[in-house]
Amino acid sequence: MPDFVYLILLFAVMILSFIAQGRVQSVFNTHAQVPARSGVTGARLAQELLYRNGLNLPVQPVQGTLTDHYDPKNQVVGLSQAVYGSNSVSALAVAAHEIGHVLQHNEDYAPMKLRSVILPAANIGSRIGPFLVLGGLLLSYIAQGTGNAGYYIALVGVGLYVMMLLFQLVTLPVEFNASKRGLEMLTDGGYLAEDELPGAKKMLRAAAMTYVLAALGSFVTVLRLLSIAGRARRR
Repeated sequence: MPDFVYLILLFAVMILSFIAQGRVQSVFNTHAQVPARSGVTGARLAQELLYRNGLNLPVQPVQGTLTDHYDPKNQVVGLSQAVYGSNSVSALAVAAHEIGHVLQHNEDYAPMKLRSVILPAANIGSRIGPFLVLGGLLLSYIAQGTGNAGYYIALVGVGLYVMMLLFQLVTLPVEFNASKRGLEMLTDGGYLAEDELPGAKKMLRAAAMTYVLAALGSFVTVLRLLSIAGRARRR
């Protein structure tokens, strides 16, 4: 496949990713204006859900917008300011999702454990993988007496970048499962009424789409890197 086709595909995925990010913010803002009738804030919800599951972890406010996260290393739940002190449908959906991650970590959820194992290699692969592919191609041009050395170097680069793709693929079940757990906790605990649940689901689905597009972008990148590596072999 010609390079320009890969570039078009990557550009299309990038545009879709920008749209998806904008939709997350838009959906969050829309349902951030809808207070949940339970009156519970994101911080209180997180603390109550932790208590219900026999866990005692700190829940802390963090700077930024949609910067909510669970830090498994330090076992801290961080909620953005728009979630921590808010009792909106958006805030409760996000807070419950993060507690879903806490439960995954506490139960040794296999995809989460695998993601942690892959992360170091994924970070390295995303940074140096493409450079190794290009370096292998360059070597095949300037040192033609080295056989397929350039090709093998390029393949190493592709292999390293594949770790990034694997990381993002494993992230998908982690995120989907955390959202499922979060919605179940919101329903079982009566924190959201039946007519408030669609807004929470829409918020979590919009966020999940950003992870899907990230994985798709990495997949297209792997195909392009393989194409470049193939040129090094043909030299």
